[in-house]
Amino acid sequence: MRRVVFNQKGGVGKSSITCNLAAISAAQEHPTLVVDLDPQGNSTHYLTGCPAQTLDGSMFDFFEQSLSLGGGRKTLGDLIHATPYENLYVLAAHPELESLEAKLESRYKIYKLKEALQALQETYPCIWIDTPPALNFFSRSALIAAQSCLIPFDCDAFSRQALYSLKDSIDEIKVDHNGDLVIEGIVVNQFNAQAKLPRQLIDALIDEGHPVLPVHLTSSVKMRESHQVSQPLIHYAPKHKLTQQFQQLFDLLHA
Repeated sequence: MRRVVFNQKGGVGKSSITCNLAAISAAQEHPTLVVDLDPQGNSTHYLTGCPAQTLDGSMFDFFEQSLSLGGGRKTLGDLIHATPYENLYVLAAHPELESLEAKLESRYKIYKLKEALQALQETYPCIWIDTPPALNFFSRSALIAAQSCLIPFDCDAFSRQALYSLKDSIDEIKVDHNGDLVIEGIVVNQFNAQAKLPRQLIDALIDEGHPVLPVHLTSSVKMRESHQVSQPLIHYAPKHKLTQQFQQLFDLLHA
């Protein structure tokens, strides 16, 4: 399965959700690949402990190569890095990704990622794609390459309005480029069960027919601590409440 975690709004936990679900997948002995398309490289750093630009080989090399007709070409598989965790691998982001966007758009390289990931599917049956917080070439490439989409949602009124626009964008990509794409669910993140507004917003989305998943991820300092030490929660705090919520979410997606 190729899953993309996407929201045009920043700060909703895309990288945290991507990496922690991928880490659980790997811990259950599934060969798992994380594709980091966000130039900030948060997923890359979280899983490897290294800044993205320090790794030898990245998604920048893959996309730059797609613009060239020269020899010495590497496959996407040649650019994969092992993480410290068994069965967990990463295709690193790079800060210079954005510099390629205009050329990639003009030369219509929008399907290159899908073709490359399909070729890797047998080796890595579980592929998770982290995206930049914008509907740009890289996030559209991810939505075209993926079979399903998870949408993080952080329970405020602005996020609710942005969600409507986001779903329209995903539906358009589905119609124009990827008929197999499904929205697997909306992942409520940083949920505060003691506050009325989050519950009201969630109930309203459910009443409107949106696929809000029943497992809600609460806010915890453990997440920030795990970022600091570059250890997904399943390794950093396996018995913590938030870790168990991620496990429940993973189990729900794989039921």
